[in-house]
Amino acid sequence: MVDFQYKDSYDVRDLEEIVRILRAPGGCPWDAEQTHESIRRNFLEEAYEAVEAIDEKNPDHLKEELGDVLLQVLFHARMEQEAGRFNLDDVADGVCKKLIYRHPHVFGDVSVTGTGEVLTNWEELKRKEKGQATNTDALDAVARSLPALWRAEKVQKKAKKAGFDWPDISGALDKLSEELEELKTAVAQGTNVEEELGDLLFSAVNVSRFLKADPEVALGKATDKFISRFAKVEALAAAQNQAMEGMALEELDKLWERAKET
Repeated sequence: MVDFQYKDSYDVRDLEEIVRILRAPGGCPWDAEQTHESIRRNFLEEAYEAVEAIDEKNPDHLKEELGDVLLQVLFHARMEQEAGRFNLDDVADGVCKKLIYRHPHVFGDVSVTGTGEVLTNWEELKRKEKGQATNTDALDAVARSLPALWRAEKVQKKAKKAGFDWPDISGALDKLSEELEELKTAVAQGTNVEEELGDLLFSAVNVSRFLKADPEVALGKATDKFISRFAKVEALAAAQNQAMEGMALEELDKLWERAKET
């Protein structure tokens, strides 16, 4: 039995202690074996599950998922504490100082007229803090671990702040059409297909930015719509006592058109 005080209600420090116990000799072998790299994906998955709870507007689910995200934070901080580099308080100290520094209109004597100035000041302070001397530095600093659509959107927004952007959506739409033609040529020639596909996707993100549509959300909804219509096609095929795998593409296309009408 470990030396731990059981309670009716626990707080963040209790969670920190539980993580320490799990990692310590006599704790959990699995927890003790983990590294930053081995649970990297866990962190991402827990963050996405928290976002799903937000989308569901389910407070109980969100509370649970935020706990899982918090566990990941404490787990990584604990590993660094064991290595003697920093601990959870150092993490809190760093983010507190960052928030104070980036909110001079709250903690200093800077005046702002609205959220637009707040965001402008935030970006300027962030660039100064990160030592980003050029616009390219700011673009290159966008995390490569972000979903590719979000990373493209953030890079494009930073390029816009440097004045590098279409004046309106027409330029972005023309570029999208141009990239589609280049992809068709690449497919026909069998060269640079991945590169041209990437250019097409990047241009599609540019269009979504002008439309003020989140590209990840838009693609997610398109995927959900595809699944819904696919289910209808499968049901229509089953109603004809047929399996989709045994039907010709022309037949499936007809069922797809029927599914779109319902």
